[in-house]
Amino acid sequence: MSERRIMTDLFASPSDFARTARLVPFADLDAELERLSDSSAAHARASGFEGAPGQVVMLPGEAGLDALVGAGTAQSPFEAAGAALALPEGDWSYDGLPKGWDATQTAIAFALGAYQFTRYKTPKRAPARLVAPQGCDVAEAERVARGVYLTRDLINTPAGDMLPSDLEAAARELAEAHGASVSVITGDELLEQNYPMIHAVGRAADDAPRLIEFEWGDERHPRLALVGKGVCFDSGGLDIKPADGMLLMKKDMGGSATVLGLASMIMDAKLPVRLHVLIPAVENAISGNAFRPGDILKSRKGLTVEVGNTDAEGRLVLADAITKACESDPELLIDMATLTGAARVAMGPDVAPFYTDVEAIADGVFEAGGRIDDPVWRLPLWSRYDEWMDSPIADLSSTGNGKFAGSITAALFLRRFGSDAKEWAHFDIFGWTPSARPGRPQGGEMLAGRAVFDYLKTRFKS
Repeated sequence: MSERRIMTDLFASPSDFARTARLVPFADLDAELERLSDSSAAHARASGFEGAPGQVVMLPGEAGLDALVGAGTAQSPFEAAGAALALPEGDWSYDGLPKGWDATQTAIAFALGAYQFTRYKTPKRAPARLVAPQGCDVAEAERVARGVYLTRDLINTPAGDMLPSDLEAAARELAEAHGASVSVITGDELLEQNYPMIHAVGRAADDAPRLIEFEWGDERHPRLALVGKGVCFDSGGLDIKPADGMLLMKKDMGGSATVLGLASMIMDAKLPVRLHVLIPAVENAISGNAFRPGDILKSRKGLTVEVGNTDAEGRLVLADAITKACESDPELLIDMATLTGAARVAMGPDVAPFYTDVEAIADGVFEAGGRIDDPVWRLPLWSRYDEWMDSPIADLSSTGNGKFAGSITAALFLRRFGSDAKEWAHFDIFGWTPSARPGRPQGGEMLAGRAVFDYLKTRFKS
C-alpha cells in the first residue's frame, strides 16, 4: 500500500535548478532581514513574516535567495516542517541550518511535513522537494518517512476499507516486501488454536477476527516482539459508544499501524534482531453473538477474565497476543495500543505515555524521544492498584473496580500477561493529531514509533 506510493520523490538531487530558502528563527529575525536588500526586507515585513514555525515568504529578486522559512524557537527541525507544503512546488535547498539542527532530522521533518492523504481526494498541489542538507543520511530519512507514511495511511483509511482482512493484506504486503514469513489464524481457528479472547471480541463482525503474525531476520539474533492492537473499528460492543465517540474509531487500530510502520523501519535498516510482529485484528461489532458485560472469558494464558465493559476490548485481544509473544522468549517485548481515554486526559494528544519496569528502557526511549522530537513520558506501573483488578468470580476483571488511573490499571492488566517476557514495555498512544501543526498534519499519526526506533538502533547494533 503506502510502501509503493511514497519514496523517493520527496527528496531532490542537488541541482542548479533548485531554489534556495533561508531558515529564520524568531531570535534572528531582525539580523536576517538586515542582510537582505532594502526592497526584500520591506517586502518580508509587509508580508507579516515573523519567523513563525513553517511560515514562508517569497522574496522578489533577492540575489541567490528565493524565500525565508520561519524556524520558530529553533529548538527542533519540526518547527520548519510546514515549509514542505508552504513553499511553492519544486526543488528547494536550505542555505544553512540553525545551530544544533541535525541534517537527517531536518530532512525527516521536511518529509513528514509534506505528507498528504490522497486515497480519496486529489491534492491541490504537490509538495515541495528538499535537496538533502549536507551531512544528511538520506537512506535513514527515507526509511523513517516511509514508516511514518505507512502508519498515517493505515490510520486515515476509513474502517470500510480497513477491516481485519484489509489490515492483514497491508501486513502481508509489508512482510513480503522484506522477505518475512507470514501466518494468519482466522475465525473459529482462533478457538482451535487457543486464542479465545481475540475470538470473543471479534466474533460478532462479518469480517472474521484474526491473529496476524510475521517473522523476519536471523534466528541467531536477539528476539524482538512487537504487538499492536488492531481493533479496526470499535463500536463499543454492547456497551455501545455514543455517536460522537465513534467518529474517530477507525483509528482504534493505531497500535497495529504504528507497529507496522516501526517494523518497516527495522527491516529496512536491517537491524540485527529476530523480529516477531503480532497483530490481533478484530472489529468490535454488535450482533446476537457479541460478547457481553459480565461474561467470563478464558485467556490463552489460562487466566479467566470477567468482562467489566465491552468497550474495554483492546486489552483482551492484546492479552492473548502478548501471551503468544512470550512463548518465544523474546529479549524485548513492546506492545502499542490506542488503549485508554484516560491516557489522553493525562497527557493530551502529543505526548505518548508508556510503562515499563526496566529503567534502561525508560531512560533510553525518553532520551530518544527528546532527541528527535517524538515526545514520550513514563507513567508508573503502580502495584498498589493491582488489587483493583480483582474479580470475585474470575482471576481478574478486565476493567477493575475503581474509577481512577484508567491507563495505569490497563497497563497492570497487560502486565499479568507480559510477565514472562524478559523485558516489556507498553505504549498507550493516541494515534491522531486533532489539529495540524508543523510536520504533523491533522489525522492519523505515528506516536512514539520514531522514538522507539531510535532507541532500538542504539540497543541493537550490528
